[in-house]
Amino acid sequence: MKLKKLWTKLLEPKPYHQGYLPLADGHEVWFAQYGNPQGKVVITTHGGPGGCCRASRAKMFDLRHYRVIMFDQRGCGNSKPFGELRHNTTADILFDMERLLDYLQIKEKVILQGGSWASTIMLLFAEKHPQKVEKLALSQIFLADGNSEKWEQEQCGLFYPDMLEQLKKPLQKWQTIPEYYLQQLKSNNAKQQKKALETYGMFERVLGALAPHWGNFEEVDEKGLAYMQIYAQYAAAHYYLKNNEIMREVRKIKDIPMLIVHNRLDMLCPLIGAYQLSKKIEQCRLVIVPEKGHIGKLLHKTIAGQVKKFLSE
Repeated sequence: MKLKKLWTKLLEPKPYHQGYLPLADGHEVWFAQYGNPQGKVVITTHGGPGGCCRASRAKMFDLRHYRVIMFDQRGCGNSKPFGELRHNTTADILFDMERLLDYLQIKEKVILQGGSWASTIMLLFAEKHPQKVEKLALSQIFLADGNSEKWEQEQCGLFYPDMLEQLKKPLQKWQTIPEYYLQQLKSNNAKQQKKALETYGMFERVLGALAPHWGNFEEVDEKGLAYMQIYAQYAAAHYYLKNNEIMREVRKIKDIPMLIVHNRLDMLCPLIGAYQLSKKIEQCRLVIVPEKGHIGKLLHKTIAGQVKKFLSE
């Protein structure tokens, strides 16, 4: 397994340039550029909130013709300081995207690509700057709205009542799931942190599993803890968005060509959000993948194939 991972790493695209944006609000945001410096610009980032970029993402593009730029969001991946929660909001991510384009002196329209939480960010950026966007290539749509919250905290219990009951058991009546587990994750008590990681930290993986079970961590992992602290902080703050913000502003991007790839049985981000979004975009191709779960081999294969087809049109 170690040899396989090493071989995969060796085969990953290598950036021709990487670095950090100038310090802002105590954060240094990391970015990397792949492919052709004179190619058509693609901007991408990771999911989460709290994840990190992987060089392998650049492989879905023909790097002879595209300039793929990826960045780690504040507190994530290679960005510094790692795990920092202060000045870390959705508005800050959008601000960093604006700074990235200015810093790299990109004036032409760009292609935005992203899945899950990254699809949220790309939709928000496009709505804020529709004149800067040529196309949107998205997957695993997450609208971060009231319906998304209701699904996580109530409706997923239609399929996982036992797991949701365990997750909500320690909550006080006035607490939401992310509020309680953020408190636990930010405590200085290693046992509380470990328990939160083994429940709330695993819930994303539970949804979509046919034989779900909580994780079993021998010790608190620094990277996993930082990921979940960022995720829980965003979730507890309703992702720093007004309810239904993306769909209320979707008219601003209705004429931008869009690709959406989504698993039929995605129990983390139900298909209904992607479907409703697709109906609001004039030139939208919705590809529904016959697979379960939020991620999967068929989904990734379909995303890569559909993105290449979409961009060639």
